[in-house]
Amino acid sequence: MKKVLKVVGIVILILILAVVLLFAVLTITEFKPDDVEEAEISSGAESVPGSEDEITVMTWNIGYGALGDNADFFMDGGSSVMTADAARVNENMENIISEVDKIAPDIALFQEVDINSMRSHSIDEAELISASMTGTDTSFAYNYRCLFIPYPIPPIGYVNGGILTVSDYGIQEALRYQLPCPFSWPLRLGNLKRCVVVNRIELEDSDKELVVVNLHLEAYDSGEGKVAQTNMLKEILEEEAEKGNYVIAGGDFNQSFSNVDSSMYPYYEGMWEPGIIDEESFEGWQLIMDNSSPSCRSLDKAYEGADKDSFQYYIIDGFIVSENITVESVETKDLGFVSSDHNPVVMKVTLD
Repeated sequence: MKKVLKVVGIVILILILAVVLLFAVLTITEFKPDDVEEAEISSGAESVPGSEDEITVMTWNIGYGALGDNADFFMDGGSSVMTADAARVNENMENIISEVDKIAPDIALFQEVDINSMRSHSIDEAELISASMTGTDTSFAYNYRCLFIPYPIPPIGYVNGGILTVSDYGIQEALRYQLPCPFSWPLRLGNLKRCVVVNRIELEDSDKELVVVNLHLEAYDSGEGKVAQTNMLKEILEEEAEKGNYVIAGGDFNQSFSNVDSSMYPYYEGMWEPGIIDEESFEGWQLIMDNSSPSCRSLDKAYEGADKDSFQYYIIDGFIVSENITVESVETKDLGFVSSDHNPVVMKVTLD
């Protein structure tokens, strides 16, 4: 009996040491971006927008190519961690690229774009998108980097992903602004370090700039993180508006706007609920979302084969636009969530 207890004790000690070592390594290698740093830019665009041009802007959270209609996800009440094999990720990416080609945006804002992650089988999705949209400038910034995420079982593993902006117009500068992180150690180690990327585009007939902000705000916090990140976003936008620049912020807010009626998509008991951005807190700005179709669906179960009438939907993707821009139209493209748990939202604008 003593020998058995000794062996059990040794095994437990080894497991404890392994866990301690893992957390030590993750702490040492934690992704710690500067408050402000340059985003990666690749150049290929030759166009310069003018005030007479109609500009099409699209935002799309592509769910790292692995959250198609077959997927459920453990963070949303589902059971899956690895939600797609490599073939399905490639299929989703082909569909996403095809739809973007049909939309033909002048400026495209993508969120949840993986570069090298276990969850998307190490497929470089940013490269696939960028290569398909020729004659463009791109900027990319990481918001999720972790050597190894050990939970749940099977584990998420290594993650390298971020937000990608693709523009038919030249991007003169792209700066990554670190947003407040609501999580403390050790939860912080395996969570996103969310950010916004401020892209500057010069105009043909103006000394002002078109400033396009790509964003993906907090999802799984208790609420304080969303508020803090939204407040910082507002500060960045107001600083640009005070310069007289034309400002568009677009992406996945993980919040609905108070001026958009989302009552047709009720929140069911026990389901995740988004925060609310009060229109009055953004006085002097246009808060733009389209409620004709949901922009996001829950991942508590697969969409394929489910009852679509009672499914949990959300309106959380859209734009905040400065007053010196005329919004001609906004439309959520209803793609049936075949290739992502989000639908793309397309806005057409002209500069006043």
